[in-house]
Amino acid sequence: MRSDDQNPIQVAYERRNPDLDPQLVWRGKDMADWSNLVVQAPPLFIQEKVHPKVLIDDLARMSRKARAEKDAAEPGFQTDIFGDFNGLPDGDAKTEFYQHDANWSNRMILGDALQVMASLAEREGLRGKVQCIYIDPPYGIKFNSNFQWSTTDSNMKDDKVEHITREPEQVKAFRDTWRDGIHSYLTYLRDRLTVARDLLTESGSIFVQIGDENVHRVRALMDEVFGEKNFCSLISYKTSIGLGSSGLDNTANYLVWYCRDINQRKFRSIFRQTVPGEAGATRYKTVRLPDLREFRTTDPKSESLPSGSRLFRDQGMTSRSGSATTLYEVCFQGRSFSPASGGWRTSREGFLRTEKSGRIMPTGKTLSYKKFFDDFSAIAIDNVWSDVSGGVTSRSDPKVFVVQTGTNVVQRCVLMTTDPGDLVLDPTCGSGTTAYVAEQRGRRWITIDTSRVALALARSRIMGARYPYYLLADSAEGQCKEAELSRSAPSESPTYGDLRQGFVYHRVPHITLESIANNTEIDVIYDRMQLAVEAALTDLNHALQGHAKPFKVETGGRKGEAIDFTAAEDATVTLPSGESAPANGFLEWEVPRESDKDWNDTAQDAHARFWEARIARQREIDACIAARAEYETLYDKPYEDRTKTRVAGPFTVESVSPHRLAALDEDDKLMIAEPRATYDVGASTPVQDFAHMVLENLRTAGVQQADKRGHIKFTSLNPWPGSLVCAEGRYAEGGGGKAAKEQRAGIFIGPEFGTVSRTDLVSAVREAAEAGFDALIACAFNYEAHATEFNKLGRVPVLKARMNADLHMADDLKKTDKANLFVIFGEPDIDIESATSPDGEQDWLKVRINGVDVFDPSTGEVRSDEADGIACWFVDTDYNEESFFVRQAYFLSAGDPYKSLKTTLKTEIDPDAWATLNSDTSRAFPKPSTGRIAVKVINHLGDEVMKVFGI
Repeated sequence: MRSDDQNPIQVAYERRNPDLDPQLVWRGKDMADWSNLVVQAPPLFIQEKVHPKVLIDDLARMSRKARAEKDAAEPGFQTDIFGDFNGLPDGDAKTEFYQHDANWSNRMILGDALQVMASLAEREGLRGKVQCIYIDPPYGIKFNSNFQWSTTDSNMKDDKVEHITREPEQVKAFRDTWRDGIHSYLTYLRDRLTVARDLLTESGSIFVQIGDENVHRVRALMDEVFGEKNFCSLISYKTSIGLGSSGLDNTANYLVWYCRDINQRKFRSIFRQTVPGEAGATRYKTVRLPDLREFRTTDPKSESLPSGSRLFRDQGMTSRSGSATTLYEVCFQGRSFSPASGGWRTSREGFLRTEKSGRIMPTGKTLSYKKFFDDFSAIAIDNVWSDVSGGVTSRSDPKVFVVQTGTNVVQRCVLMTTDPGDLVLDPTCGSGTTAYVAEQRGRRWITIDTSRVALALARSRIMGARYPYYLLADSAEGQCKEAELSRSAPSESPTYGDLRQGFVYHRVPHITLESIANNTEIDVIYDRMQLAVEAALTDLNHALQGHAKPFKVETGGRKGEAIDFTAAEDATVTLPSGESAPANGFLEWEVPRESDKDWNDTAQDAHARFWEARIARQREIDACIAARAEYETLYDKPYEDRTKTRVAGPFTVESVSPHRLAALDEDDKLMIAEPRATYDVGASTPVQDFAHMVLENLRTAGVQQADKRGHIKFTSLNPWPGSLVCAEGRYAEGGGGKAAKEQRAGIFIGPEFGTVSRTDLVSAVREAAEAGFDALIACAFNYEAHATEFNKLGRVPVLKARMNADLHMADDLKKTDKANLFVIFGEPDIDIESATSPDGEQDWLKVRINGVDVFDPSTGEVRSDEADGIACWFVDTDYNEESFFVRQAYFLSAGDPYKSLKTTLKTEIDPDAWATLNSDTSRAFPKPSTGRIAVKVINHLGDEVMKVFGI
């Protein structure tokens, strides 16, 4: 990488004109508005490459079953749906700093979202490329509801002081966190919304999840950043539990939805399928049988209804507004009707066509449209989502994070505003719900968090999940399914598996009054089949002439009157509509469904033919209406191929600190380089300002061990005039009692954006030893691999504290001694052991992790702890010194991320193979072609350390 690319660059974002919309005002805003928002955009570096398919295949190869050997390489996983992330045209062009257009891989990034988003826009060409952003910021409520300090415990309690921490994106939310209360919170959020807007496409959308405490402020803030004309909706949904109050319980959270440009916004309607008798379909209580009999029912959901039955309800035929073409009088079944207000919903021609289709029914003094349930058995969702909850109740995807949002809420937002292949961004990763949903639905994703705990949980969740394999529209199977649904011949076009072509979705017909009124084919069918109806009616009236028993009419204008079959042949009556009708015979709508037993055989035969013709005519018209129906796509219900199992595609774990190694000679000895006495961290943040900020927080927070024992609390922390050692810290060894001995530690601070090398530590500890310090405490955001092995020089121990990434935004946060800002992980105790290949002919290797060696400040000694504090550990069995590729993964006490896959793949991978995932000893593997292996160990706080071994 060129030297000028290694340092952060400054990106300026112009403030929105305050005269455009009313704006919220808070303390400090006027000073910030004097200039543009300036954000440092550091380079992003790959720390890990994860390909879950590789891990699964490794288990399958290990399985003793013959079927696993055969099926391991067979198609069955939708894995690499975004392409190989090393697919660059030139091998020499590969770099851990994204600059070239490689085939996509999803990304999980550790860092402050403000700086990371600026880097994505400015350095990596993603400005205007993100289709959807989902932000779940702190709500500003009690801290115990929004914080998780470890991967092992998602139940937080107010009285557990040792559990309190600060992390700026999602894990912390209590008001004390913000240095200036709500004023800092609003500044924090506005800055991130401003940078996020820069990433959105012109058709893109952003959702901010928020509680009722700050929803009004967030709405005003987004009006300012996006413009009130680009407001889309305020969506409410139920939370898992209500937050008690002295009045009503607060059981709702909100999604504030804005877009980049309302005129270009991408929107996909989401429909909820209804069930007769339930919400959205409670009025469908009349049944029409296939033989056209109709009756009311009290149980529309009853399975006892005959096959072919159709539920329907009446719907108004008038609209509030009318025009000259819809203001007319109609005659229906011998009665005259005019629109009570406004006009009819269709023209005279359309009304007659709707009548011919059997869709008009009288209701009291007006006419109604007969709407069948299967005309459209779904309703579009609105902005009140009563059918979903923010709680997590899934057994297949259980809750792992204290503020984990339910997948159904995030999923609905993603489906409404994106298509497969679109890019989704979540600057507040948390448990990785947005990434999980995007992966499941075939979207590309980037997720960001400052919390190592959050990313550790999200990584395990994504790695071990089983995803449904949806049929791609651009596939042979998809073409066949599409042909089946459209009742046409399959397409013969070549397929390429292009995800951006979308999936094959379920769909529901959407038959409307307008579509029927405009369907001219109904006229043709009616005219052709009406001949048989009229002929049978004529025969029926002729056969009943002279029949002594009159018939009482039950429908139409003559309802309640009797037909006298003995009346003169030319006798007529006048209907209420003014029309003339025969006095001695039936009109079409008056013929009863059941014949009278006293009728003669000729009349009985004519009656049967009449209804056969009526039923045939109606059946053909209904088929015509269905064939011409529009369809609504159910974007939340793509067709699934249940014969295939899909795991996550490849993704990278990245940070703003480079993944680097100290140079090695041919004997694997460190080549001593010149130490870096100072670091250029950008013109806007001088070195001394960054160091001063770190020391101020170090003075307040102290240094914490990962297991919460051995907290180093400084009694004093003063500047030191050294080249690398910048401060002298004093602390008590032995617990702080009378017998405690005061120790002096030199403080070494790494760069704001960068990685500390072994050379830096060697030079710093030499300086500390010469000055007579008892220990060296190094504070850095990241350490390169060989630096983690360096723990002592002579009598002086080296304590490597990893700084929390929220120090990048220390100006907004309140300094507190309850913050885990500086945590010492310890040194993993790892052995490389000999093993034998399965055929017994080759020498292989395996890795054993014995535990972690940690420094105990109460004794000044290093003690060995068991592996209980390790959440997971990974092995790159063929490390290329460019990036860490996870080839084997083990989860010691962080639950079972592969639970869902175990059930699905139980025939491909045997239980013994699955059991190896929960082990402190790796599976055997061949000697690396590169001559090196790498082992990465991650604890429950998300802190990680990597060691590289030459073989």
